[in-house]
Amino acid sequence: MTVLMRSLETAVPTTVMVQSQVRDVFAAQPGLNRLGQRLVTAAFDSSGIDTRYTAVEELTLERHSEAPVFFDSDTMTILSPGTKARNEVYAEAGTKLFVEAAQKALDAAEGVEAEDITHVVTVSCTGFFNPGPDYKIVRALGLNPSAQRYHLGFMGCYAAFPALRAAKSFCDADPNAVVLVVSAELCSLHVRSSNNPDTIVGTSLFADGAAAAVITARTDLAPPSGPALSLDFFETTLTPVGEESMAWNIGDEGFEMVLGTYVPHIIDEHIVGALAPLLERDESLIGLEYRDIEHWAIHPGGRSILDKVQAKLKLSDDQLVPARETLRNYGNMSSATVMFVLKHILDQPGSDTDERICSMAFGPGLTVETALLTKTSA
Repeated sequence: MTVLMRSLETAVPTTVMVQSQVRDVFAAQPGLNRLGQRLVTAAFDSSGIDTRYTAVEELTLERHSEAPVFFDSDTMTILSPGTKARNEVYAEAGTKLFVEAAQKALDAAEGVEAEDITHVVTVSCTGFFNPGPDYKIVRALGLNPSAQRYHLGFMGCYAAFPALRAAKSFCDADPNAVVLVVSAELCSLHVRSSNNPDTIVGTSLFADGAAAAVITARTDLAPPSGPALSLDFFETTLTPVGEESMAWNIGDEGFEMVLGTYVPHIIDEHIVGALAPLLERDESLIGLEYRDIEHWAIHPGGRSILDKVQAKLKLSDDQLVPARETLRNYGNMSSATVMFVLKHILDQPGSDTDERICSMAFGPGLTVETALLTKTSA
């Protein structure tokens, strides 16, 4: 039985952050020492990012607020609101982003109506509220109130994979299941000025965005008129080191990202071992050179991570384009990002034959989630 992703859509807030402008603002903060200023410049300039999007409308030079909470554009000062204030923005703006992405995915899923959705799986690590985004989606889209709802919270950048794996499991267990998976992250809510190198790196990378997919194995639906993705295999691996190198904690002034500079080295050392269990699931891939797999959907945690993966697996520049373009145009949107990369691949001109995709994401632990998918021909 083939479990098919019949639609995959993305959404971002309307406020654009230009990387060079954000760099100059952060580098000019009064609390930075000389080393902090140099680190800000280096981190932003080497990020591989041109633009990012934010749900915090204050985070732009073009907007003036009489009572600023996050950014005072008059004094060019980055403010430090408490976690409650940040989370209130998450509840309002996050709901809009969840619903927008979900609606787009439902509209794009040919032959699927709102009443067909049997399961809703939401993903986020950048805020909390209840009734949560799963509830809001059911109400806003007019889904069946009996739809089963699940929320995967606070898992980090790799969380789209457990959500997709759960969707596949639901469909494998029930041939009539139609699962709506929605990931939305508002990472920019937690930006802060700091001399801490890990905080600076995170500030240079993270952004806001959402992605949603409709997944089913129903055979009574007409085949999609365009390419789709079959969900083939998933694997999870914990590297033997790295627990302290990538973490996500709740502080009094927002959530605190730990993204150590040693993370790319950990990935470089353990990526081959992490991929082995996944590739062993398909006999046709055993012994094959990594670059002989057509597409690679790699979570762009940062440019240095992509550089390490490409060098270690000897992938071509073309195979890294979806990840690098996603990073350049959107930044790191935590769990939603790899879905943007998959959409980039899905939107590429297709062929008359199926094309294999190997996908991976990295998160706290250090956790490596991997997946094999197939881009089906139209």
